[in-house]
Amino acid sequence: MDSRLLACFSQRIRHAVVCLSSDVQAKIEEIRIRINQPIEIRVQNQSYFLTESGQLCRSADQGLVATPEDGQKILNLISRHSVYALEEELRRGFITIFGGHRVGIAGRAVVDNGRVQHVKHIRFFNFRVAREMKGIAEGVVPYLLDNGSPLNTLIISPPQCGKTTLLRDIIRVLSSGKAELGLRGVKVGVVDERSEIASCLDGLPQHDLGPRADVLDACPKAEGMMMLIRSMSPQVVACDEIGSEQDTLAILEALHAGVTVVVTAHGSTLADIKRRPGLKPLFQTPVFERFVVLSHRKGAGTIELITDAQERLLYPSSLRGMNYA
Repeated sequence: MDSRLLACFSQRIRHAVVCLSSDVQAKIEEIRIRINQPIEIRVQNQSYFLTESGQLCRSADQGLVATPEDGQKILNLISRHSVYALEEELRRGFITIFGGHRVGIAGRAVVDNGRVQHVKHIRFFNFRVAREMKGIAEGVVPYLLDNGSPLNTLIISPPQCGKTTLLRDIIRVLSSGKAELGLRGVKVGVVDERSEIASCLDGLPQHDLGPRADVLDACPKAEGMMMLIRSMSPQVVACDEIGSEQDTLAILEALHAGVTVVVTAHGSTLADIKRRPGLKPLFQTPVFERFVVLSHRKGAGTIELITDAQERLLYPSSLRGMNYA
């Protein structure tokens, strides 16, 4: 496991995690620490509890219980001993640390005029383990091009099925270019509202997005798309988890400006997406030329299908159910 992530835990928790087998450590997706509760480890979408001796078990009674001292130590470490310097991150509910890992936090929200000002009495931590999987988009990108030019693409996926990981690598390939596909590297503007795509720390991406990607971090998608178009002249705009009417309007504006969009949305099927009120205009005047549908059927990253604008299957039936993970 990444030593930079381990460095964020108190010594007793770090010791227990290190004692896990290397195979288990390589598959950990989340480490959830709740004060006065056993530590939960999620491995391949399955829930376990961490024992003091560094084993996984199903019984909460056998789990290592996180103490208030553990929580205070964790908060000091992830904030680099300056919680006040992270006021904006705490307001958003998560902190990005070295390596691109993200720590979600929860506690008592301090609200003023209906807006969260900050969070205090932080007692809940969710360490989401970031894994950069270079190369997973290599077999997908050829379906997203027309004579070497990127096509408007929507990636559809339920939560924790790998859509952000796939989007990240698509951005890297588009930004880097691929001569054998006739793809010259293109300028990609990335609106990373939740700091999950690039996982910027102090403005610097912790993941490789290629040499021609510009990142607008922690900015609302709709506003960010317009800002990038005005300021960075991207050829492609990429963002994660569209869904609102504002997102839809921004995508339409980007298309009118001659910019290609590559985005993701939560859903199990294309039919799910079409039923979402905020996204309906994108299908009334067909916007997307490619649809990629992911699932967890064979583990995170199962590519169920790729279709064109008319929903014709492009991914050959023999490749259905491929898994990039």
